[in-house]
Amino acid sequence: QVQLVESGGGAVQAGGSLRLSCAASGVTYSTYCMGWFRQAPGKEREGVASIASDGSTSYADSVKGRFTISKDNAKNTLYLQMNSLKPEDTAMYYCAAHWASWCYPRPRDFVYWGQGTQVTVSS
Repeated sequence: QVQLVESGGGAVQAGGSLRLSCAASGVTYSTYCMGWFRQAPGKEREGVASIASDGSTSYADSVKGRFTISKDNAKNTLYLQMNSLKPEDTAMYYCAAHWASWCYPRPRDFVYWGQGTQVTVSS
């Protein structure tokens, strides 16, 4: 049974940083595509970043240069380092996984989802 559990969300001021974590069971990070997504109230879920089994990464244009996705295969943990946060980054953040060979932060590709962690950025 696959379980993804996010942590690390919170409230910060604009310009601040947060690091999100996603611990997994039933999923082997070394062989899966992993991704971070976010959803603000009244908006569709959008892709933030993804990391493939070989470690290659993809980012949404809105977060390039500010966010970094990484993983620790030994710990089966996914991370999202978020720097220079903006109020528009406020959302519920989710980690997700799928096993297909391609790996892009497209919500429709992902099969397994965590429950989310809230990030709130104040101006």
